[in-house]
Amino acid sequence: MTQRRLLFIGAHPDDPDILCGGTACKWIAAGHVVKFISATNGDTGHYSLSRAETAARRKLEAEAAGRAIGLQEYQVLDHPCGLEPTLENRKEMVRLIRRFAPDVVISHRLCDYHPDHRATAQLVLDTAYIVKVPHFCEDTPIPDNLPIYAYSYDRFQDPRPHRPDAAVEIDSVLERKLDMMECHTSQYFEWLPWNDGYKDFSADKMSRAERREWLLRWVKRFEGAAEQAREWLCRAYGSERGRNIRYAETFEQSPYSRTLPRQEFQQLMEATIP
Repeated sequence: MTQRRLLFIGAHPDDPDILCGGTACKWIAAGHVVKFISATNGDTGHYSLSRAETAARRKLEAEAAGRAIGLQEYQVLDHPCGLEPTLENRKEMVRLIRRFAPDVVISHRLCDYHPDHRATAQLVLDTAYIVKVPHFCEDTPIPDNLPIYAYSYDRFQDPRPHRPDAAVEIDSVLERKLDMMECHTSQYFEWLPWNDGYKDFSADKMSRAERREWLLRWVKRFEGAAEQAREWLCRAYGSERGRNIRYAETFEQSPYSRTLPRQEFQQLMEATIP
């Protein structure tokens, strides 16, 4: 078996976990290498902590999430929220990608509600060609194997819906994905409830089962991903199993990098490609 390398670059600590955590678990279980990068330190993601306190806490949470499933690394870059797709930031991304030498790089689509998500998407997209240009970031060698670029699932319809070129069932690894998410206490049990209007919410007296049930609120979107990709899930997993898959993480290949035939891309993302 060839050991593969997957890199997910999200805008904030916890973005890779929710968008690719199940797929990451499958890759690691199959003996492959996975790294997550957060392009910002997430320092505005709280309502009562200072920005410095929030950034420090979120870094620890990300590291704990990485340990929970065996990531090679969960790297949190020291950029405050309010990221911009500058030339210097593009150079940083190119160097990070070249050093890790991934088979596939995944990030957000450009159409997203959050400006940091959009900026991260633009930064990653801007590396797709330039990562193989020798005179750009000459201090960092170009790896022999250039990566495929892909976008993670989102529910936005404008300018067009996400296209599921690969669909990975995550029912079988759901508990491990929840393990990662539960590490991000400041987000799922403090900031996000508060931001959604639950001003008096407290998880202090929740049982573990209640906490897991609460986390499923954020996993529910992947029911929609599974429904959107139902026909492809039935082809990839067989009709009976495909019809019964509840949650799936789906990925769209970018046209700005090398691409694979759809069946090969499915095998790659499912961690079953030879």
